[in-house]
Amino acid sequence: MKLIVISSPAPVAGEPQRINQLFEAGLEHFHVRKPDYPKEQLRKLLSQIDAVHSPKIALHQHHVLAGEFGLNRLHFTEQSRSITPLAKFTTLKSDGYQLSTSVHSTEALQQLPSCFSYTFFGPVFNSISKPGYTADIPANFCLTAAEKAVPVIALGGIDAGNISLVPKMHFDGAAVLGSIWNQPEQAVSNFIRTKEKCQILAHTY
Repeated sequence: MKLIVISSPAPVAGEPQRINQLFEAGLEHFHVRKPDYPKEQLRKLLSQIDAVHSPKIALHQHHVLAGEFGLNRLHFTEQSRSITPLAKFTTLKSDGYQLSTSVHSTEALQQLPSCFSYTFFGPVFNSISKPGYTADIPANFCLTAAEKAVPVIALGGIDAGNISLVPKMHFDGAAVLGSIWNQPEQAVSNFIRTKEKCQILAHTY
């Protein structure tokens, strides 16, 4: 099961060092999501991440920086996807970029074009990073194969304690944010615990 860590949208003390430590601990998929960062601030952060990890990084904002840092993963929000021509996505994919996006309904999920490698879907559980942002899926929620136009990554309120529920809902992976960054000093240890749970799940499902 794919495990993705999403960056904190706000600055974190010692953030570049902690990101490098997460990669050293086995992180394989990292999304840099900094919606309020100007380009220069994002450039500074990216410049402090060990370049050997560039293939594992997906960029949410300022996609123009991808070429500068050798990044080949681009993420599009639901809003940006809606205003981007399909031909642009097709061109990016043919140019070697791996594309991801976000949806919040099964209806939108079914309509995604195949040029996306995966999509985030949520919130699945009550958010850890956004108090009051609650899950909006019904009890006993379970995705069907027909609903998944592309692989689907569960997002929202996921930590080591509930990640075992994710494959039961037929998700293809999980993304974590608050469980990692709400306590930055424990980011690596919390990631390791979650990663170990994923490894157990990989042998179960």
